[in-house]
Amino acid sequence: MKAVVMTGANKPWEVQEVPTPTAEPGQVLVKVHASGMCYTDVWATTGYGGDIYPQTPGHEVVGEVVEVGAGVHTRQVGDRVGTTWVQAACGRCDYCRENRPLTGQTAMNCPGARTTGFSAQGGHAEYIAITAGGTVLLPDGLAYEDAAPMMCAGYTTWSGLRDASPQPHEKVAIVGIGGLGHVAIQLAKASGFETIAITHSPDKHDLATQLGADHVVANGEELRDLGGADVLLVTTNAFDAAEEAMTGLRPGGRLVLSGLDFTRPFSISSEGVPFHMMRQQVIGSTHGGQHYLSEVLDLAAKGKVKPITETFPLDRATDAYDRLSSGRMRFRGVLLPHA
Repeated sequence: MKAVVMTGANKPWEVQEVPTPTAEPGQVLVKVHASGMCYTDVWATTGYGGDIYPQTPGHEVVGEVVEVGAGVHTRQVGDRVGTTWVQAACGRCDYCRENRPLTGQTAMNCPGARTTGFSAQGGHAEYIAITAGGTVLLPDGLAYEDAAPMMCAGYTTWSGLRDASPQPHEKVAIVGIGGLGHVAIQLAKASGFETIAITHSPDKHDLATQLGADHVVANGEELRDLGGADVLLVTTNAFDAAEEAMTGLRPGGRLVLSGLDFTRPFSISSEGVPFHMMRQQVIGSTHGGQHYLSEVLDLAAKGKVKPITETFPLDRATDAYDRLSSGRMRFRGVLLPHA
């Protein structure tokens, strides 16, 4: 089969012919119909995921089950399924002995976790073998191209919103209107919250409004002038913008960090009223469990959220990566391996 291969840290992607995997016991073999591109693909390619090379990236994977391994009873040939970053845990380490659900935390705390595109082959390929318990069934009628970004971009932002537990009267602000943020706006609005987009890009103002934002501001000062926000969902790796936007967080407000920046820490300013006196919270949030994933897939199937995508055949994966790594891919790239 054809697959994207990361051959080494900071080396270009290559599309290679590699052996097609088979469904081992407990696994399903999936014909990949769409594989979303996440900025984590760039982190992995530049070495932040460790020495995992050679490896195929991609953890927003959806497709059709074409083979079922021994012992699998929950999936069958023909099922439309998807998987995310974490497929399985070891079940025996101290973290697993606490019987926590399979979430993004698992990858950080379980040394034997099976992680898509890191410890195991990713989805930027024509086929992928996946732990059956790490798959979810896709709703009928949801197109593969729209489903793929839900496996991480939708899952991440919905988990962040749910982890913040906004109340009916509260306002939700989203920092960064990119691959995650443009989805987050739609999710906040679909949930009935007054929604505020925060972006320094004037050309994104009209789009943010079209996506459902009630207000669009450029920074924390403008957010504060608007009355502030109760939830500040950070969907960007530009922590400087997030720190500045925090000046518009109301008393008792929650800032949710969903973006990644391995190059610098997030910091809280000591200027003005002290953070603890405002009784504010900073919440780290990642994939929060398959129940959240099922919820966001249902919202997508109902048309409440629709990602803006650029699609590429697998043979153009290197072009797609260049657009992603350079910031020219403004929303979500999706590879279509069988296009």
